[in-house]
Amino acid sequence: MYNPTAHITLKALETKVFGKENGLRTPFEQRLIALFSDIYSRFEQLYGQHPSFEPALELLLQKMLAAYKARPKHLLESDAHREANPGWFCNQETTAMMLYVDRFNNDLKGLLEKMDYFEELGVNMLHLMPLFDSPKVKNDGGYAVSNYRQVNARFGTNDDLVEVAKKLKQSNKLLMLDFVVNHTSDEHEWAVKAKAGDRFYQNFYHTFRDRTISLLYEQAMPEVFPESAPGNFTFNKEMNCWVMTVFNEYQWDLNYSNPYVFVEMLDNVLFQANMGVDIFRMDAVAFVWKQMGTSCQNLPQAHIVHQLFKLCSQVVAPGVAFLAEAIVSPEEIVKYFGTSNVWSNEHDMAYNATLMALLWNSLATRNTRVMKASLRDKPKKPKGTTWVNYVRCHDDIGMGFEDRHIAESEYDPAAHRKFLTRFFTGDFEGSFAKGLPFMYNPKTDDARISGSMASLAGLEQALQEGNELGVKRAIARINLLHGIILSYGGIPVIYSGDEIAMLNDYSFLEDESKKDDNRWVHRPIMDWALAEKRKKPDTPQAQVFRTLQHMIALRKSIDEFGDHNNFRLIETSNEHVFAFERSWKGKSTVVIANFKDDDQYVYSHLVFPQTMVNPFGMKDRLSGNQLLIEEGMLHFEPYQLYWLTNG
Repeated sequence: MYNPTAHITLKALETKVFGKENGLRTPFEQRLIALFSDIYSRFEQLYGQHPSFEPALELLLQKMLAAYKARPKHLLESDAHREANPGWFCNQETTAMMLYVDRFNNDLKGLLEKMDYFEELGVNMLHLMPLFDSPKVKNDGGYAVSNYRQVNARFGTNDDLVEVAKKLKQSNKLLMLDFVVNHTSDEHEWAVKAKAGDRFYQNFYHTFRDRTISLLYEQAMPEVFPESAPGNFTFNKEMNCWVMTVFNEYQWDLNYSNPYVFVEMLDNVLFQANMGVDIFRMDAVAFVWKQMGTSCQNLPQAHIVHQLFKLCSQVVAPGVAFLAEAIVSPEEIVKYFGTSNVWSNEHDMAYNATLMALLWNSLATRNTRVMKASLRDKPKKPKGTTWVNYVRCHDDIGMGFEDRHIAESEYDPAAHRKFLTRFFTGDFEGSFAKGLPFMYNPKTDDARISGSMASLAGLEQALQEGNELGVKRAIARINLLHGIILSYGGIPVIYSGDEIAMLNDYSFLEDESKKDDNRWVHRPIMDWALAEKRKKPDTPQAQVFRTLQHMIALRKSIDEFGDHNNFRLIETSNEHVFAFERSWKGKSTVVIANFKDDDQYVYSHLVFPQTMVNPFGMKDRLSGNQLLIEEGMLHFEPYQLYWLTNG
């Protein structure tokens, strides 16, 4: 939208920012002119009443220009290519793996040594867990950043990261890194200066000498870690004041109502972008704006902050994309794509945390009632954006679907959530899972779940019992879950170790720095000896790895698996069987899965007329076999998955 004030402001700043000599417009200037109205209006919304509005805006443009001038040539070329192909991340060819560099293979150099492993599996995007400097002990797994511009020495050097990024780009692979946007470590330079009495940097955080103010905030703010970090404020003796610490006492929440905080954090984003980052996983996006009397989550100003990150980065590095780590309700998640119906003006991607939770719920209940109820109501996202689908990640599992969908499925919501906690911690008759309760809250009688995919799916218990049928069922569950995230629509992410069915690692209990956080049970060091078993056909490792490898390769050839907002739920009239259709440009694939541990049947005429195809001419892409329908019924073995097509 044209904004006269914005363009008058830009004209006045041009000489200061670009210099008096202006010849041909650079791509940077062209993009800035095109987007400046959007940038200015949002910056003014947040900071128009701030006394430093004008100097902060000028500094913002100067830092953007400096970052553009420092951008390497090969990244400028990548920017130009992606500008011409704005949906470059929405295709069906991308499959990601998420990993801790040090736990995968020591360091960044060790990562490069294992590039053949990614090629073998078919992975062409890597999400590397936090790499930048953080304290040795109080680091929250790297999410307490003390320096956004220096790779932690235990992973290697900045040059090593640049080399990894170059090697990935040369082999047509993508690099995603975490950007911790909500808080810094209390050992960050800004926090150190604040503790030394520097008022400028004290204003980079939420600091209050009056305890009453912090208590007023607390009244409406929930607790993120009620067991290990109750409350949202920590008293700091050096400053003699209370500091907002929503996550842990050593993670200080940044004060984005100060424009200089945004300017400096954007500068850090652009610095990392110039190292070769393709996608930023923006951590804890829901928390960045704080306002007394609210939960301090999902506020409108938070969305404006993220839109500014996106818009400013589009000017400097339009080949960079943003992923929202917002583990919130579906209605809130879609807001992080922005306010445009076509393309994103905020985040390009968002975690499909609801689907993840629904998949685990369906395994526990052996039916898909809650999943169908929830997905029927899922809000649409803008075109040109995509989901990131996953079964497990580094974090715990929270059952983030809504009570109304539980009730619609004829369960009592409170009782059902307690059942899920008991089931996945093995405290329920008939449970196959070996998980641990994470952050039990006695006020709500609620907990989240820690555990590896294989252990939660039943493999650990079956192996302990020597139960061959149990092992078979567990492998089938793992393959089913992977098959859904690969076909649902979006970028599937495999959590490192899940491809070889690694079990829970209880050694964290012997580590003083980890024993109080049981999420480390599903963050094991990669077992390369176990990985060798993927080459032995009868092992669980081979049966999981080879199936996943086959599905990833197959997915790349199925155009309709690209994310074009082309997902359609199919009603099967069988609560145990889940089905959906993916169609694109005349091609169609029907995905059908049995979540029950016994045989199921579906009337073909109830499913296939919805797809407008001849069921008797359909073929299962996964097995390569023609679909067999007997007496009008389609048969499923326990946890069987079909990818059906008539193409």
